[in-house]
Amino acid sequence: MRQAFHEISVSTRGKGLYAFTLQVRDWVQASGIRQGLLTLYIRHTSASLLVQENHDPSVRSDLERFLSRLVPEGDPIYEHTLEGADDMPAHVRATLTQTHLAIPVADGVPLLGTWQGIYVFEHRRGAQTRSVVLHLLGE
Repeated sequence: MRQAFHEISVSTRGKGLYAFTLQVRDWVQASGIRQGLLTLYIRHTSASLLVQENHDPSVRSDLERFLSRLVPEGDPIYEHTLEGADDMPAHVRATLTQTHLAIPVADGVPLLGTWQGIYVFEHRRGAQTRSVVLHLLGE
């Protein structure tokens, strides 16, 4: 059994989904591990990870609009406003989504479906650089 670690930086330009599937796929192939389990973990509390539709961009914009309606900025119930009006809603959105993913690997590639991609889901309005840790365990 072997394991490999890697870290990927994903630059965002505000709220929305940012694909980094190709970076993940390239690293998995380069690792030399053919069969195993890939774990991805985002090291932030105001962004999350998703496996989502990678063909029709309207899916991504619909998800953003839905979460904006579900978790609006400026709601008076928020006490935490130290980092701006978008910060506490970003924490709530990250709580409702995922901070880690587990994806099987076979024949040296992540086993994603035909229309699936791996995304950082940015929940803040401003540009950010998000750090995603990859851990691959297998042989």
